[in-house]
Amino acid sequence: MNYKLTSRMEAVQSPIIPVVGELIKNSPGTISLGQGVVSYNPPSSAIEMLSKFLAEPSNNLYKAVEGIPQLLAVIATKLSTFNGIEINQENCIIVTAGSNMGFMNAVLAITNPGDEIILNTPYYFNHEMAIRMAGCLPVLVETDANYQLQPGAIALAITLKTRAIVTISPNNPTGVVYSEQILREVNDLCREQGIYHISDEAYEYFTYDGVKHISPGGFSGSSEYTISLYSLSKTYGFASWRIGYMVIPQHLLSAVKKIQDTMLICPPVISQYAALGALQTKQDYLQDNISAIAQVRQIVINALNQIPDLCTIIPTNGAFYFFLKVHTQINSFELVKKLIQEYQVAVIPGTTFGMENGCYLRVAYAALPKETATAGIDRLIKGLQKIIRKS
Repeated sequence: MNYKLTSRMEAVQSPIIPVVGELIKNSPGTISLGQGVVSYNPPSSAIEMLSKFLAEPSNNLYKAVEGIPQLLAVIATKLSTFNGIEINQENCIIVTAGSNMGFMNAVLAITNPGDEIILNTPYYFNHEMAIRMAGCLPVLVETDANYQLQPGAIALAITLKTRAIVTISPNNPTGVVYSEQILREVNDLCREQGIYHISDEAYEYFTYDGVKHISPGGFSGSSEYTISLYSLSKTYGFASWRIGYMVIPQHLLSAVKKIQDTMLICPPVISQYAALGALQTKQDYLQDNISAIAQVRQIVINALNQIPDLCTIIPTNGAFYFFLKVHTQINSFELVKKLIQEYQVAVIPGTTFGMENGCYLRVAYAALPKETATAGIDRLIKGLQKIIRKS
């Protein structure tokens, strides 16, 4: 019997990273400026915790859905000191298998099928995918020419079906860091409209040139409607360990626990032990690694500023991305294929971030040492010069 698969997944875009990965695989020697990961390893304090995990046989059993108590305590301290978020009777922490799971938990907990969630474009593709998987509608609101939020436009997009506004700061894919003023405007709008503010802060430590990260969950009186998402994947080189956490209003705890118990039961306990060690590592670990990324960032800025006739680069101060507007009518995915196949350098097409009008590319610069990143950006510039001038 021939089966024709029809399901809600038909409305969901395919994740772009494996697609680009296959192109890279077929072009040996390609330098990837694509995937958003860091080049450094977890701190030794994380690895040292693994022996403590193994020394306790009961760690092989299921643990609490929301996370082990000792990790929750360390996270609470970090939230207070770095984010200005106090854990009290109005909110609580849930440890997750990465912040993408936290986002899915949030969407399922606050919506019914057919509800709407506002995303600012360019959006993070996994957010858009999760909303559609939940049977909800992503409502897209354009950012301005500098990829900054437009609270007035966001307000106009709110309907009776709106359940949340999503912000990502520092931003993936643009690298923009939103100011306290603009985040307060969005957070206040959520309070006034009786909807949630989902704040994705996976890149919270990756800011440059003295720019400060702001957590809306730390605003006075925001605990009841603000959902904050965090990840160890970037900060501590934990991409494959799958550990993140979320701060949610207390009234969502029962719903989120139902969701997480069904999909996960509990976050991997071995990874929770590693996270416990990572969150207690010395400040030098973050300072040294982020300083090295900042040096690569400057190399990328200097190189891209040499080709203003080919692309527009918006100055940004966060994450580890630049989002280029390329001055061409070539489809962004076709351009990415040419860059990989002909010039052995990979970037991510803007269409996967919801940018259909114009050609955009996301350039990631944290995954490579300085010398390799320099070679990669040289290939990118050479490729853009030849492909675009030929078109």
